[in-house]
Amino acid sequence: MNLIAPTLHTPRLTLTALSLDHWEAYATAWADPELTAFIGGKPRSRIESWTKFTQGIGLWPLFGYGYWAFLDRATGAFLGNGGLAQFERGIPELGGLPEAGWAFVPAAWGKGYATEAMGAIFDWADANLKSEIRCIIDPGNVASDRVALKLGFVRFATSEGAVGPVHVYQRPAGGAAA
Repeated sequence: MNLIAPTLHTPRLTLTALSLDHWEAYATAWADPELTAFIGGKPRSRIESWTKFTQGIGLWPLFGYGYWAFLDRATGAFLGNGGLAQFERGIPELGGLPEAGWAFVPAAWGKGYATEAMGAIFDWADANLKSEIRCIIDPGNVASDRVALKLGFVRFATSEGAVGPVHVYQRPAGGAAA
């Protein structure tokens, strides 16, 4: 079982284990109301961000997967974070399966980074987890809906849990259509 995120590379990104080196950029990103508009609906306080930051790291020894920091490969700048999780959101349709999630700073939007980063994560997951993956997306988040479809997800339910109404998507193990 992985106890820490392996480093993954894409043409433009380095996906690396979240660490204290990323904390200030992470806290700043999650305090931005644009970033959180469809993820919780309000900026996160430093306390809320710290809890989520450590949670993303702490998933690794429990499940063998968790969250990565998404860094610009050329500059090392923090662009966002994401990966696979189990957050106990009270959404039965998540079914105890790995839940994909991604978030990028607004300056990185519209450049294909989410598809690139999550594609690398799913390549890793297909080789290491061999599990169906699910995700939830706010019904108003058209950009993330497009990303999910590009990555092989299919919407199969609408639900409501601790985060409010969401569309629930599934991606079969290996990414192939079921």
